Amino acid sequence: MKSSRAARTPANARHLAVELLTRVEAQKAYSNLLLDKLLKQSGLERLDAAFATELVYGTLQHQLTIDYYLQKFVAKGWAKLEPWVRNLLRISFYQLYYLDRVPAHAAINEAVELAKRLGHRGISGMVNGVLRNVERQKASLEIPDSLPLVKRLSLTYSHPEWMIKQWLGSFGEEETARICQANNEPPHASIRVSPGKRTREQLLAELQEQGIDASPSPLSAAGIVVRQAGNMADTDGYREGLFTIQDESSMLVGEAVDPRPGMSVLDCCAAPGGKTTHMAELMNDQGMVIGCDIHEHKEALIRKQAQRLGLTSIQTLAADARTLSGRFPAESFDRVLLDAPCSGLGVIRRKPDLKWAKEPNEVKALSRIQAELLEAVHPLVKPGGLLVYSTCTIAAEENEEQIRRFLLKHPQFTLSAFPSAFSPVEQRTAAKSSGMLQLLPHHYNSDGFFICRLQKA
Repeated sequence: MKSSRAARTPANARHLAVELLTRVEAQKAYSNLLLDKLLKQSGLERLDAAFATELVYGTLQHQLTIDYYLQKFVAKGWAKLEPWVRNLLRISFYQLYYLDRVPAHAAINEAVELAKRLGHRGISGMVNGVLRNVERQKASLEIPDSLPLVKRLSLTYSHPEWMIKQWLGSFGEEETARICQANNEPPHASIRVSPGKRTREQLLAELQEQGIDASPSPLSAAGIVVRQAGNMADTDGYREGLFTIQDESSMLVGEAVDPRPGMSVLDCCAAPGGKTTHMAELMNDQGMVIGCDIHEHKEALIRKQAQRLGLTSIQTLAADARTLSGRFPAESFDRVLLDAPCSGLGVIRRKPDLKWAKEPNEVKALSRIQAELLEAVHPLVKPGGLLVYSTCTIAAEENEEQIRRFLLKHPQFTLSAFPSAFSPVEQRTAAKSSGMLQLLPHHYNSDGFFICRLQKA
């Protein structure tokens, strides 16, 4: 770009989107964290901030398709362009092709002006020519039906081919297309009611009185879906501990653990503490919940959440979960939750840059770590107790296949049926076996999640 000053201080929503996408590409930065940081620095008005957010996530979601089309319009070679120029063309194409409400002349003129500001007249002329050609020909832009299935689905829904292959093998063509479609839709936010302070009905009424679009979650009895509500962490209700920000699928994990008052519960990979605090709430804050994380700064997040919610049954620990059997006596917990580190392929809708950052070999590497963690923590479960394994991925190797391998090695554990409240969810998701649940992103427009209940004989 013309100057580091121009890069650091985005002047408007489009400039911010170009700056962010360029940093994500160059620094492998997380888009959600960087977007939050840049929006706070920018001082953009709410509507401009929302537009910048839509440009960033929409462009990342459709990037493969956008690049496929744009390459036809860049005569001198798409790969030869500077990264910021490519990203300026990407966000502009996104507006022209995917956003009906943005007038074409506005998208093109703003792109040309931004090119002048960040580059020079030659670049702005090229940007103008490319985008005017796109506008003239966009009605004819289509992915050819003649392409092989994997390539066609990859380009149609903008997902890497290796993901498409994996999901076709696990779910088939129709379900794979639905997963991809759901990943390209904007996520909604959801919150979990703090039961000692409000009922769900009371909190719903309060939110609606504040003008927030709030409705009961169809997935979790404690959940509320909120739309167009801004940052819920920056509200009095959050600071007062009336609710916790958590995806609906994630809420099901605590309910699957089914902890009772007076029990001892271990949450092995607990940060940032959403599931830990949920389990303490389900126990009426009576008993002991130990929230463990390998990183000290993440352990502090768990402790902070417990304090915000006024939960006293939670203790925190900074430790590698693979060492926990050396810290606690064998068979000392009624419930053990292993929410394992995973590839995160269930949360692509929330973090679209995951599609381009992940590699297929990461799934295999993470699968090995998950197996090590299961081996390390299963001895801590009391006879008759439950080990709950969960991930936010939809990769079979990390989920069903992981559990099958574990059960073959440890016949003292068997799959345990979910509580009766799960019955509608199991029916809708076509659970393959009692005790294993694979939520896909399109089932409830929530995160993709795997949950498994294992009972020790």
